Amino acid sequence: MKKEFFEGNRKRFYESMKNNSLAVFFSGAEIRKSNDEYYPFFANRNFFYLTGLEEKNIILLAGKDSAGKAWEKLYLLPPDLMAERWTGKRLKADEAAELGGFANTGYVQAFDGEFHNCAYSGNYEYLYLDAFKYEENDIDTPVHLFQKRVQNMYAFLKREDAKAILGRMRTIKQPCEIEAMRKAELITCEGITRMMQASKPGMYEYQYKAEFDYALGQHSPAGSGFPSIISAGQNNFCIHYYSYKGQAHDGDMVLNDVGASYDNLVNDVSRGFPCNGTFSDRQKLLYECALRTSDHMFEIIKPGMKMSDVDATARRYNFEQLKEAGVCKDFADIGTYMWHGGAHHVGYDCHDAIVTPETIAPGMVFCVDIGIYHEEWGIGFRIEDNCLVTEDGCEDLSAMTPRTIQEIEDCMKKGLY
Repeated sequence: MKKEFFEGNRKRFYESMKNNSLAVFFSGAEIRKSNDEYYPFFANRNFFYLTGLEEKNIILLAGKDSAGKAWEKLYLLPPDLMAERWTGKRLKADEAAELGGFANTGYVQAFDGEFHNCAYSGNYEYLYLDAFKYEENDIDTPVHLFQKRVQNMYAFLKREDAKAILGRMRTIKQPCEIEAMRKAELITCEGITRMMQASKPGMYEYQYKAEFDYALGQHSPAGSGFPSIISAGQNNFCIHYYSYKGQAHDGDMVLNDVGASYDNLVNDVSRGFPCNGTFSDRQKLLYECALRTSDHMFEIIKPGMKMSDVDATARRYNFEQLKEAGVCKDFADIGTYMWHGGAHHVGYDCHDAIVTPETIAPGMVFCVDIGIYHEEWGIGFRIEDNCLVTEDGCEDLSAMTPRTIQEIEDCMKKGLY
């Protein structure tokens, strides 16, 4: 991504701020794994969206005065020879300018004092923070620790939700973002194709994962956009399964819910296929029901629809297919076979932008996710594709990944080894 993209994102955010406002964003801190080990650092997605930077422990402070003029300052880690010998060079001011377009920088040690001066200057009434927690007991990150300080020392600043603004912004993808997602789709397609072509009865789930990871490693240092879900047989009945310890036995279906990351944009694609390369009659029956539902959704999705209608329509249409197949007689029982929603936004996160507009608009990208789980028959899978909303309809970004029964069986016949 070019720096102009991130400069434009900040400009749009500042335009959405109220006059007499401050905004503070944190890149985040490393999370300790054990002893002296840390989990790989993952920058806050909204911070990256605004700055283009993935450096830990840096801060963006911005303000908007009474005349509506915005200013910004980026706070970086100071040079540290010993730290840099162990963990790499720290971001410099000229690099921040090149990557994110920042002209005004300082060191993080100055942030507290400069924020204090701004807060008590009498010029600012509001404070925008991105302090969302997915669950209440999630660990405190730097923004949550800062929020507690604000409550104690700067309670006179009225709190505003930055995530709500950024959620709406992120929902509409810009051309460079769509291009990155297309590249991620190609990598994901290659990985899924490898799994299909390598498949045979007796393979372990971790071996399928190794095939997918190989494709990721050949094209992008970022690797997977989220932890891969790869399961076989009865393990398919755990929607978010991450153990990779199971074995695919003859007649089992293999389920994968995976996605590559490219320029920090991810995709989310699911396929189910028989490990032996040939769908059984029951597998065909259920798979065709889900496929017809997915195809129908791509035919009707267009600007102006409601996101809630996408999910409701998918459930109703999937029920009609299962009813015609003699599997589900009453719509009240659809939850027995359809365990999750039929759509969710995707972008910088697999489940992107928690706060999103309800009405579908051009530039949105979301997953059409049709799953069928028949525990009695031991068949569970989902067909999940990425839908780009266009001016008059939509496009399946993941259409190149084998999807129909014929495409999957033909792909698997080619073999990999």
